[in-house]
Amino acid sequence: MPEPVQHLPYARRHAPALTELLAELTTLRADMLRLAEQASDQLQAVHPGFRSSAHNLLHYLALRQHDRRDLQQRLAALGLSSLGRAEAHALATVESVLAIVQALLEPATAVPAPETTPDFEGGPQRLAEHSNACLGPAPAAHNVRIMVTMPGEAAGNYELVRNLLREGMNCMRINCAHDDATAWGLMIAHLRRAEQELGKTCRVSMDLAGPKLRTQGLPPAPPVLKVNPSRDVMGRVTAPARLWLAAQQHPASADTLVFPAAWLQGLRVGSRVSFKDARGARRKLRVVRVEANGCWAELRKTAYITPSTVFAGAARAQASPHGISAKSSFLLLRPNDQLLLTRQPLDSQDRIEPAPPHPTAAAEPAVIGCTLPEVFDSVQPGERIWFDDGKIGGVVERVDAQAVQVRIVQARAEGDKLRNDKGINLPDSQLSIPALTETDLQHLVFIAQHADAVQLSFVNSPADITLLRQHLHRLTDRVLPIVLKIETRRAFEQLPDLLLRAMQAETCGVMIARGDLAVECGFERLAEVQEEILWLCEAAHVPAIWATQVLESLASGGMPARAEITDAAMGSRAECVMLNKGPRIVTAVQTLTGILGRMEAHQSKKNTLLRSLHVARLWSPE
Repeated sequence: MPEPVQHLPYARRHAPALTELLAELTTLRADMLRLAEQASDQLQAVHPGFRSSAHNLLHYLALRQHDRRDLQQRLAALGLSSLGRAEAHALATVESVLAIVQALLEPATAVPAPETTPDFEGGPQRLAEHSNACLGPAPAAHNVRIMVTMPGEAAGNYELVRNLLREGMNCMRINCAHDDATAWGLMIAHLRRAEQELGKTCRVSMDLAGPKLRTQGLPPAPPVLKVNPSRDVMGRVTAPARLWLAAQQHPASADTLVFPAAWLQGLRVGSRVSFKDARGARRKLRVVRVEANGCWAELRKTAYITPSTVFAGAARAQASPHGISAKSSFLLLRPNDQLLLTRQPLDSQDRIEPAPPHPTAAAEPAVIGCTLPEVFDSVQPGERIWFDDGKIGGVVERVDAQAVQVRIVQARAEGDKLRNDKGINLPDSQLSIPALTETDLQHLVFIAQHADAVQLSFVNSPADITLLRQHLHRLTDRVLPIVLKIETRRAFEQLPDLLLRAMQAETCGVMIARGDLAVECGFERLAEVQEEILWLCEAAHVPAIWATQVLESLASGGMPARAEITDAAMGSRAECVMLNKGPRIVTAVQTLTGILGRMEAHQSKKNTLLRSLHVARLWSPE
C-alpha cells in the first residue's frame, strides 16, 4: 500500500518542482559567469580593490536581465530563498540556493565559486570599506552618514558649523556654484577648528557646478514697490502698511524708501506726506515715529511706488525715492502657448509676452534665451523639454539655426511664470556637453588642495569621469574620491558603465540627485529609479548618497510633512543622507539623526530586521 502523500519524504513529494528549479538555477549561474567573462577587458581595468565588486555588479546585472518573479515565487513556495536580497553577493546567493536544491534531490558535489566572488559576509564588508574610504567612518549612533550643504553664512559663523558637527554632521558639502574660494576656505577652517574642539571628524565634499542649462535674457521689470495695508476677509483695513523713510536702507524693513537727508529733516510726528502713485491715485503717508536715522510712516490704502513718484513733504518740498529694486520679469505660460528658446541674446525689441489666454487669438510666441545655446545642435523635433524643475513642460516642434520652437503642454490653466535663471531639462536629447566647464577647472585648483571628495555634476558618460580624474592627477598626488551625481536620464541608463569606470580608482561614490532626476525620468518613475540606483550601487559595493529635499520643510523653517519623515527614513538604506541648507538646518540634523538611529534597528538595506516590537511585548491574550 503506497504511503500517504503528506508522509512522503520532502524531495520525493517535490521532485518535479525541484528538478525544474535545479535546471533554471544552473542556467542562471552559467549566465552570470558568462556575462562577467564577456566583460573581462572592463574588469581588468578596475582597481584591484574593486575587482571582486565589479564581478559582483556584472553577476547582479545578469540576474536582473530577465523577469525572475516566477522563479522567486516557486522558490518561496518551497521555503527557499527567493533571491530578493542578493545585491551585495549575487552569485553566492544563487549558489547557496542551488546547493540546497541539489542536496534535496541527491547528494552532489557543489561547484566551487570563483575566487573573485564575494560571499555573504564579504559583500557587505567590502561596501563598508569602500564607504569609509569615500565618506569617512560611519558614526557610532547609526551606520548612515549625514551630509550637510553649507549656506553662505557658514563662512562667517563658526557657531553654526560647530553646532552642525555636534549634532551629527559627518560630511560638509560645499557647492561651488555659490560663494567663492575665500568663503570656502573660511567654512573649512571653521570645521577643522570645531573638529579639534569637539573631538570629532568630518569629511569635506565639494560639488562642481557643471554645465548649467538655464533660461536667461528677460529684461528686468520696472522697479515698483507695492504697499498693502492688512485687511480682513471683508476688505476692511485692520492695520496700516508701514514704510521706513531714511537716507539709507534699513535692515529691519523690506519696505524702505530712501530720500535725501535734507528732505527727511523736515518731517515730524504727525507730518503728512502726499503723492500720486504709479496709477495716478492720490495717497497720503502719516509719520508716526521719528528716529535718529529716519522715520516710520503709515499708509491706509494700497499704493504702487516707483523711483519717479514725487512726494510732497514739509513746506511742500518735493523729493523722489531711490533704492527701489527692479523685480524680475517673467513669461506667463499656459497650455498650447508657443515659446521660442533663442540662441541669440535678447534685446529690448524682443517680444517677451506670452500668447493671450484665448486659444484662437493670434499672437507672436514668447521669447527667452538660454545659457548653453550649443545644445541646439542636439535637440530634435518631438523631444520633451522641461523648465523650472518640471513646473512647465513642452514639446519641441521646430529647430532652426536661431531658435527652438516649443509648444507648452504642461502648465496650469491660469498660467505658470517662467523667469530668468530657471533650469532647462531635455530628457530625450542626446546632449554632447562636457561635464566640466572652464569655471569648474578653475575651482578644481582649490578642491584639489582642500577637499576630501569631489562631486561631479551632470555626468553623462564614462569619458567625463576619466577627464576629471586626469585633471585631478595633474593638480594633486592625493587620492580624491569622485562622487557621481546621477541627475539625468542618460546617466541613469548608463549607470553600470559609469560605475565600472569610476571603480578604476580605489574609491568612489554615487549621489542620487533626485531633483533633476525626477524631471528627467518622470516624477511617477522616481521611486522606481532611486530604488534601482540603490540596488546597483550595493551590487558594486559603492556608497550611495540619498539627496535632494530631505526634510526640506523642516530645514526651511516649517514643520516636516509626514511624507518627508517617511522619505528620510527610506534614506537609511543608503550610506549617506544629504540635507540642504536652511534657517533650521541644525534642527533638521537633530531630527535626521534620531530617524536614522531608530530605522537602523528595523531595516538594513532591503532586509527587514526582527527587532522586538514594543506593541508585541505589550500584547497578551484576554
